[in-house]
Amino acid sequence: MRLCVFDLDHTLVRSPLDLAAMALDMRALLEARHGPLPPRDERYRVGELIAHCRRQAPALEATLWTIALDHERRALAEATLEPGALDAVAGARAAGFGTALWTNNAREITLPVLERLGLRPHLDLVVTRDEMRALKPDPDGWRVIAEHFGACQAVVIGDSWVDGLAAAAAGVPFVAYRPNPADLARWKVTPLAALTDLARLPAWLAVQWPPLWGSV
Repeated sequence: MRLCVFDLDHTLVRSPLDLAAMALDMRALLEARHGPLPPRDERYRVGELIAHCRRQAPALEATLWTIALDHERRALAEATLEPGALDAVAGARAAGFGTALWTNNAREITLPVLERLGLRPHLDLVVTRDEMRALKPDPDGWRVIAEHFGACQAVVIGDSWVDGLAAAAAGVPFVAYRPNPADLARWKVTPLAALTDLARLPAWLAVQWPPLWGSV
């Protein structure tokens, strides 16, 4: 089977979701209730805060997720389709590819957005953080995808180094959509290709498939 796995925010949809602001709010609550985190030069990310909370203050995890959910709810209420997103997903499916979404967002926020923007009918599987044991860049979401589809030839399409690291950890090639080159270089993510127009994805797939990579 051939499979395209898409990220959501800043890939299929445009939204004002600010993960840095989300993490700052989560950190503030965690430190207010449990004490300061070890200092470091760069900010703590959402997945790191959740992991720390599970180890050190598990009773606060639900409260941290409430903060995340509030940020997601407000941001995705304003979400619009990324140009070419519907062409990419529907075109891949029409060409015989399975289609899946792999997002760190909550299911209760993700599904209504997909329905509202007309993406849901074109996706065979939606994997959110509710089905995962850990957020991207951890590859656990791929476990859910692999259990659903079985052995397949797959590619992950996303905008961020986070998507690239998750794909690499799962052993799946990564196609970057309008990425930040400095971020890719910093995290040593090497995409198979970089697209500036999602609508070109079906044509790219037609040229590249059958791919040089094997089944996973």
